[in-house]
Amino acid sequence: MKILVFWCCMLHTVLAQKLPAALDSVMHRHFSIDQPGGALLVVIDGKTVYNRGVGLANLETKALISPETNFRMASVSKQFTAMCILLLEKQKKLSLDDNLLKFFPDFNQKVGKSIKLRYLLTHTSGILDYESLLSSGRKEPVFDTEVLTLLKSRDSTYFEPGSRFRYSNSAFCLLTQVVERVTKKPYLAFITENLFKPLGMRQTTLYEPTRMIPNRAMGYARNQDQTVRFSDQSVTSGTKGDGCVYTSLADYKKWDNALTTGQLVDVVEKLKTVQHPIEGQPNGFYGLGWFFTQTNGEASEFFHSGSTCGFSNCVVRIPQKKTLVVLFSNLADNHRPFADVLNVLEADTESSIDVWALHNLTN
Repeated sequence: MKILVFWCCMLHTVLAQKLPAALDSVMHRHFSIDQPGGALLVVIDGKTVYNRGVGLANLETKALISPETNFRMASVSKQFTAMCILLLEKQKKLSLDDNLLKFFPDFNQKVGKSIKLRYLLTHTSGILDYESLLSSGRKEPVFDTEVLTLLKSRDSTYFEPGSRFRYSNSAFCLLTQVVERVTKKPYLAFITENLFKPLGMRQTTLYEPTRMIPNRAMGYARNQDQTVRFSDQSVTSGTKGDGCVYTSLADYKKWDNALTTGQLVDVVEKLKTVQHPIEGQPNGFYGLGWFFTQTNGEASEFFHSGSTCGFSNCVVRIPQKKTLVVLFSNLADNHRPFADVLNVLEADTESSIDVWALHNLTN
């Protein structure tokens, strides 16, 4: 019996060493130590098996990427925006069934009356894409307040609100303006006081043109000849609700723990009533800043990616298995490394996970 226990322990040790090595191989295959790179966190069954960065956060200063490096989240930011709305609902300062006219009386009456907050949170509002309303030659950045201005006079939606799923950055920009109208505070102040500080996310913040961001990764992109160019900002990268949270692996792990324990709001419970199925995706749903699957009628595997001019981010959470996979990169259009990470985890007998999200990543 002692010999059997010994060999079982040895086998577990070998597997525990094999997985980090395989993940390290993926990271170094995709990222060079002297180029923009990425930071990967893998937690399986509550144990951190990988937590490292490869590459440079800033090509000019040669700052190395680490678990403390802050990356722009792009659309991964939407889950934070959704939590702000849920907190205000918890404080009984709004209802998810409130329509836009309650907060913006000068919104088009027909459109404003028909769009509820829950439709914004599930990408079912049909609100027009603000990006399509910007002039083609525009060079100055657009911010959330202007998104509201662009949309409030429009007298149509893409479809009847609440009837269909259509991904919408406009929806989450409007949600930040709801927060400001309800709280009479800047969105940055509210999210810092109510999310980041209580959760100990001390370095997490939002982008503003003159705001200093600690341990900041700068964004880059590849030219057709594969050379790298600086690509940190774009016309649409300044909007807060849909994309400009900056955080690190270290702080995101705290966020994941808060979501898993329901420290702020029980998101899994809320998703039972704030969700919408995704056409063409069996057992695929969206709600509250998350794509997710369900098991026995309850959200089980969560996924979101984020892409912007200089960053590529992906997150998979499986709370029931205490599993978290996060890859942040300061290189645009760069989701292939995450797909390879998931392939490694799927092949590993100790950590095999359902990779429903992989289909969304690679198609």
